[in-house]
Amino acid sequence: MTTQKRKRILVTGGAGFVGSFLCEALLARGHEVLCADNYYTGTRRNIEHLLDNKRFEAVRHDITFPLYVEVDEIYNLACPASPIHYQYDPVQTTKTSVHGAINMLGLAKRLRAKILQASTSEVYGDPSVHPQTEDYWGNVNPVGPRACYDEGKRCAETLFFDYHRQHKLRIKVARIFNTYGPRMHPNDGRVVSNFIMQALTGKPVTLYGDGEQTRSFCYVDDLVDGLIRLMETGDDITGPINLGNPVEFSMRSLATKVLEQTGSRSSIELRPLPEDDPRQRQPDITRALEILHWQPTTDVAEGLKRTISYFRNMMDQGLIESA
Repeated sequence: MTTQKRKRILVTGGAGFVGSFLCEALLARGHEVLCADNYYTGTRRNIEHLLDNKRFEAVRHDITFPLYVEVDEIYNLACPASPIHYQYDPVQTTKTSVHGAINMLGLAKRLRAKILQASTSEVYGDPSVHPQTEDYWGNVNPVGPRACYDEGKRCAETLFFDYHRQHKLRIKVARIFNTYGPRMHPNDGRVVSNFIMQALTGKPVTLYGDGEQTRSFCYVDDLVDGLIRLMETGDDITGPINLGNPVEFSMRSLATKVLEQTGSRSSIELRPLPEDDPRQRQPDITRALEILHWQPTTDVAEGLKRTISYFRNMMDQGLIESA
């Protein structure tokens, strides 16, 4: 890439699960990448293989505080995204979404940089519309245990669109649905990592409620491709745009697939459904297809194979508790 086309790009939350793959993909395109992460849920291990790249720089930073750097584009991914992590310190979770958005938007305004917000399907709450389209306003409990994340992300979207209207800021908003793949935190409480770790360690695979609630699972490489495509659209495209896999699975069906692929003899154990846990979650990706020419290409069987292999390797290296 010529220096004229090369961009300096900030990725907040760049040492996290999705962020580290995004950093990789941007480097592969020839850009310079500045990764900012406070390592609350991200790990240095996720970006260790990038540290020798002269176009990559990592800085420990919490985006609830201002960051003074010079960049051309900003991907704002910083925020704990699993219920276990975002409910551990709910006040800080809200601050990360809201104060973090204000700080990153302020940076983008000063630099006149394009900025993308990694929003979430959680803005739809426990949806009464299925599948979820971007014009659905959601069904969110503003005082429940998940509200720190759900409402924090909703407020961040509000801030992005107000900065766009008031300051003509170039914004992009992606609503990310369930994503999985290597580098997921083994103890993040998300269903894919939960099932895989339980199956590999011979523990019961836990289903909540009757196990018939549904999710749609997008492999991380496909998601990163969608984020970059959205960022590269013209300034008239702001989003929000759903990014996720429209193929829907019940939790029971996913558990069965994980048990089959791991060869595990773990039993399936039913537990009470957590408060405000959505019964259904499936993206309508019509906008992504029409505007970004994007859709997932990795089927769940192949994605699970790669993810299971990653967790097995981590256990073999002693980097994950195997019992």
